[in-house]
Amino acid sequence: MNNQEPKELVIEAGHTEGQYWRDIWHYRELFYFLAWRDILVRYKQTVIGVAWSLIRPVLTMVVFTVIFGKLAKMPSEGVPYPILVFAAVLPWQFFANSLSESSNSLISNANLLSKIYFPRIIMPTSTVIVSLVDFFISFAVLAVLMIWYQFVPDWRVITLPFFLLLALFASLGFGLWLAALNVKYRDFRYIVPFIIQFGLFVSPVGFSSSVVPGDWRLLYSINPMVGVIDGFRWALLGENIQIYWPGFFLSIGLTFLIFVTGLRYFRKTERTFADVI
Repeated sequence: MNNQEPKELVIEAGHTEGQYWRDIWHYRELFYFLAWRDILVRYKQTVIGVAWSLIRPVLTMVVFTVIFGKLAKMPSEGVPYPILVFAAVLPWQFFANSLSESSNSLISNANLLSKIYFPRIIMPTSTVIVSLVDFFISFAVLAVLMIWYQFVPDWRVITLPFFLLLALFASLGFGLWLAALNVKYRDFRYIVPFIIQFGLFVSPVGFSSSVVPGDWRLLYSINPMVGVIDGFRWALLGENIQIYWPGFFLSIGLTFLIFVTGLRYFRKTERTFADVI
């Protein structure tokens, strides 16, 4: 008879950065599972399913086209106003959806968070995949609009993945900050919707950023989404859109600053999530 005591299994977080990133790869199936679960929940538990990803940006485009294009008579940079607006709605909704979902990801998975160890960064990053699926579905509407208006993008369209990546870094940077803060300060779940709503009106979604006076362009570019939206329009609408390069590089720099600091703050507070939540 074997009287040897059973071995105790200890699940422990990695102590070094290298170990942590290896842990992320080790738990990649959890990342896939969380992303796929959120996608199923998003589309299965709604009456119209995938069509919701098309209706929201279309309604936003219609409202902004009427308000800014028809009533306010904003310049359209030589392109049909619906296309001008929709080229900005795509990155904005990707950013807004990612920010909203990632900021609540830790609270929404509190039971899983407190039971087992895995790199917590998997949770906010997996929610971005759902927003990315919405983005590609909505992109079909833009393609239809371009066909309808017989508008053909030029070679700049090949740079679009770069600006999508920039939008991803912006949303994930803010998302990591807010996800970590939301665990410690639950008031942030009420602040996030206000940030998104306020950001919609201070970002050049319904109008071209060229309407901003020249003396204010650099200050206006402190909003990282200004560079992202201008980049999308430049890539999709070609020579009709002129980028204000000093502000564009400022937006890029601030985007990566927010991402790096958000990642550092998330990693710094990560070990306390299970205790606080």
